[in-house]
Amino acid sequence: MPELRPDGTSRLMLFFAIVYSVEGFCQAKVGIVWQPLTHYLKETQGWDVVQIAASLAVLDVPWVVKPLYGMVSDFLPLFGYRRRSYLLLANAAAVAAFLWTTRVLAPAAIVLALLLTAIAMAASSTVCGALLVENGQKHRSSAAFINQQWLWFNVAVMVASLAGGELIEILSPAGAFHAAATIAAAAPIAVVVSSIALVDEQRAPINLTELKRALQGFIATFRSRTLWLIAGFLFCYYFSPGFGTPLYFHMTDHLRFSQGTIGMLSSVSAAGWIAGGLLYRYLLRRMTTRALLNLSILGGTLSTLAFLGMVDVTSAIAVYFIAGVAGMVANIATLTLAAEHCPARSEGFAFAALMSVINLSTPLADTIGAFLYQQLFEQSLAPLILVSAAFTALIFLLVPLLGRDIR
Repeated sequence: MPELRPDGTSRLMLFFAIVYSVEGFCQAKVGIVWQPLTHYLKETQGWDVVQIAASLAVLDVPWVVKPLYGMVSDFLPLFGYRRRSYLLLANAAAVAAFLWTTRVLAPAAIVLALLLTAIAMAASSTVCGALLVENGQKHRSSAAFINQQWLWFNVAVMVASLAGGELIEILSPAGAFHAAATIAAAAPIAVVVSSIALVDEQRAPINLTELKRALQGFIATFRSRTLWLIAGFLFCYYFSPGFGTPLYFHMTDHLRFSQGTIGMLSSVSAAGWIAGGLLYRYLLRRMTTRALLNLSILGGTLSTLAFLGMVDVTSAIAVYFIAGVAGMVANIATLTLAAEHCPARSEGFAFAALMSVINLSTPLADTIGAFLYQQLFEQSLAPLILVSAAFTALIFLLVPLLGRDIR
């Protein structure tokens, strides 16, 4: 259950758990739809690793332009609220888009339908992020809120991964994909209900004074040297040649893992993220942000290299779990770094802008990794792993550049 806290934030902790559980379950590139979608495109449409990575990179675009949603939420209250109304609208739209996804099979139509789900989920995530920054700075609980969000995000990913793999085992490729989309359509209803029941928000009328305050926060975002340094750091941190899609092909074509096994491994990774969240909550939460960043870089480098030892299901389980733990520590470190330095009254835009840096670098890294895997490394995963680990290790050199503003 979500952690209960004595400072009046227990309702927010529950709310963040619900919102990020839904996001983990429904997000097109990690949730219940992802493995059935990849399997359908590979087996039915005959797409190769580069086609899948490049074509589905469009699903990351709504996450890259998250600052637009944040700006609208910061400046223009909807029906008297800056956050709650947008949460209701975005999640209602997600339900409708997933229902449409259940009716299409042509790749172009699938991508378009899932693009609409991505827009809705990205908007919901942006508004939730604004609530996190506002209340995290107020209660000095940014890291605790981030840990809570991503802990439950990965609980949902674990469940979704198992479910997606099992759907592939018992249904046709098209049937598994449509079943996953049908299940995903129901989840955002929980956010609609919790936004009404758990979010206490003062009404925010549209007037000149409020617009001036929002504009001042918006300008402060661009004037902050610290934010520019953080943005550059985040881009470099997440821009190492990725091997997510190549790894799927490697496990399918070379290691001969079943689709159920691959789904199980995604669930193991999510379990590692959960373990990382608990590790932070009970052992690491007193560490400074700078120390946590250094620890996350070390963990990311070593966990990437661990994939060199993945030769069977047993070793794969161990590697995926270790990678999950390292991923969670990295996530808490980098997102806390971002959340602690967002200007007041521009929380939605500033936090979303920093998240967009991550959302831009990640698909670029995956597409470049897929290209290297197929064109340069002749479908050999080991060289790609070494290159990715080396890029991660180089980030150690960037931590001192963040300056004294970062504790």
